[in-house]
Amino acid sequence: IREPWKGVLLFGPPGTGKTMLGRAVASMGSTAFFNVAASSLVSKYHGESERLARTLFGMARHHAPAVIFFDEVDALVSARGGPGEHEASRRLKSELLSQIDGVASAAEGGLVMVLGTTNKPWDLDQAMRRRLERRIYVPLPDDSAREAMLRSNTQRLTLAADVDLGSLAASLDGYSGADIHLVCRDASMVTMRKAVAGKTPQEIVSLKEEGLLDGEISAEDFTDAIRRTPPTVSADDLHAFAAWDEEFGSK
Repeated sequence: IREPWKGVLLFGPPGTGKTMLGRAVASMGSTAFFNVAASSLVSKYHGESERLARTLFGMARHHAPAVIFFDEVDALVSARGGPGEHEASRRLKSELLSQIDGVASAAEGGLVMVLGTTNKPWDLDQAMRRRLERRIYVPLPDDSAREAMLRSNTQRLTLAADVDLGSLAASLDGYSGADIHLVCRDASMVTMRKAVAGKTPQEIVSLKEEGLLDGEISAEDFTDAIRRTPPTVSADDLHAFAAWDEEFGSK
C-alpha cells in the first residue's frame, strides 16, 4: 500500500507557471526527465503511436527513477468516445493508460512518475484523471506573489520615485503571472515610445547608443499599461476551476 504516487496533475488557469513548475522537476537531483510533446507520440502510421508510447515508458523504466512530463496532457488524453474521435487516438489513449498502470511497480524496472499539466482539467479522460492520483490546483497569484513578480520583472528597469510596487500588486488582483509580465513589458516600452516619437531611424540609433531609450518608468506608465492589458482569466473561468478542484482536487 505504501507506494509512491504514479501520477501528479497540475491544473489551473493559463499563465500561472504550471509548465515552469513541471520543468523545474528536471533540475531535481539525479532523476531522469522526459519532456514529451503530444505531437511526438502521434503518428499517421498504423500502430506506430502505441509503439512510441511503449518505447517512452520502457526508456523511463530503464533510466529510473524518472519523470515523464506531459504539458497540456488534455490534448493527448481527452475524454474518449467523443464525436469524431479517430480509432488511432483511442488506441493511443488505451496504451498510455495501460503503461501508467505499471509505472510505480519496482518489478517493472523502477519508479517512474507521470507529471501532467492542463488548463482544461474537465476535458481529461476520467480514466486518466484516476491515474493522476494527486491533482494540485495552481491558482492565480495572491497579493504577496504579485508583488514578488513585479519586483522580478522590474529589477533591471529604472523606476520613478512614485512607483509603489505594493499598491500596483493590489491593483492587479485577478492577473496571472503571464499577465503581470505583459503589464511590466508594456510599461517599460512607454518611455521608449516617447523617446522615439517623431525621430528618424538614424536619430533612434543615436539615442540607443547614448543609452537614452531607457528612461524612468512612472506610476502613470504602469497605470496606462494595466488599462491596456486586461486579465486573461475571467471570473467564470475561476469559478469553473474552483468547482473542479472542490470535486476532484487533492486536499
